[in-house]
Amino acid sequence: MKRRIKEILSWYGSDNPGTLTNLARILNHGKLGGTGKLVILPVDQGVEHGPGRTYVPNPPSFDPRYHFELAIEAGLNAYAAPLGFLEAAARDYAGDLPLILKLNNRENLSSDKDPLQAVTGSVEAALRLGCAAIGYTVYPGSLQRVSMYERLQALTEEAKRHGLVVVVWSYPRGTDISKDGETALDVSAYAAQIAAQLGAHILKVKPPADCVEQAEAKKVYEKAGLQTATLAQRIEHVMNSAFDGRRITIFSGGAARGTDEVLEEIRGIRDGGGFGSIMGRNAFQRERTEALALLDQVVKVYQGKL
Repeated sequence: MKRRIKEILSWYGSDNPGTLTNLARILNHGKLGGTGKLVILPVDQGVEHGPGRTYVPNPPSFDPRYHFELAIEAGLNAYAAPLGFLEAAARDYAGDLPLILKLNNRENLSSDKDPLQAVTGSVEAALRLGCAAIGYTVYPGSLQRVSMYERLQALTEEAKRHGLVVVVWSYPRGTDISKDGETALDVSAYAAQIAAQLGAHILKVKPPADCVEQAEAKKVYEKAGLQTATLAQRIEHVMNSAFDGRRITIFSGGAARGTDEVLEEIRGIRDGGGFGSIMGRNAFQRERTEALALLDQVVKVYQGKL
C-alpha cells in the first residue's frame, strides 16, 4: 500500500479493520488509486430532480447499467446511487468498482424551504449489494436538521459496526439561510465541520463562493485577514475546517457547465488541498465519448498532469 494511503487511514484510528479496508478500496481504485485523490460518480439526480431534467440530455443514461459502465471505463474511484439503481445492475458488475449506497433522498415535487430527506435504503441493503460505503445527506440550517442528524448518528454507528465507510453530503439550506448563503465561505466551512463532527469518513460539500453569510463570521475573517479572493484560498479554509485536512473532503460538481469552466474549478479544488470531486450531471449528461474525455482531463488535473 502506498505511503499516502497509509497516512490517510491513520487518521481514522477508532475504526475497525473492515471499515479501513473499505476506505482503502475506494482510495486505491481507479486511475487515481494510491494518490489520495478521488473522483466519484454520483447518480441520485433522477430522484432529486426528476428523470426529465436528469436523463433527457443524454438518453442512454436512463439505463442504470450506463452509469456503472461510465464509472468503470473512466477509471473512477467509486459510484454512488440510490437503492433502485444499484439493485438494477450491481450483480452484473460485482467487484468491478466500489459502490456507495445513498440511504436518503427527496423528490422535487414540493418546495420545502426546510427540507427533510426520506430514508430509502439501509445498511443491510448496502451489505447485500457489496457496497464499500453508505451515503447520507444532511441540510445544516434546515428546521429539520435535528431529525437528520439523529438518523445519521444511528446509521453511522450501524455502518461502522459492519465495516462500512460513511459518506456525508452536507448541503446547508433552510429558512434562515439566503440562496447565496448556501455556498458562502463561512457556511461551506461550517457544513464540513458538522459532517466531520457527525462521524463521516468522507465529506461532500459545495465549492465555496467568495461571500460570507454570517455577520459574526465576517468580523472574525476580516480581523484575521483571511484571504478569500481565489477558489484555492477558499478551499483551503474549508479543508482547515475538516479537522485541519484530516478528513477526506470532496467537492460537488453542480449543474452541467462547459469543459473549461469545470476544469478551472477542479484546479482550484486541487490547489486548495481538496481531495477530489464528486461529479454527476457534468459527466453523465454529456454524450459518452465527451464524458469520458472530460473525466480523463479531471483525473489528469488531480494527477498534476494538466
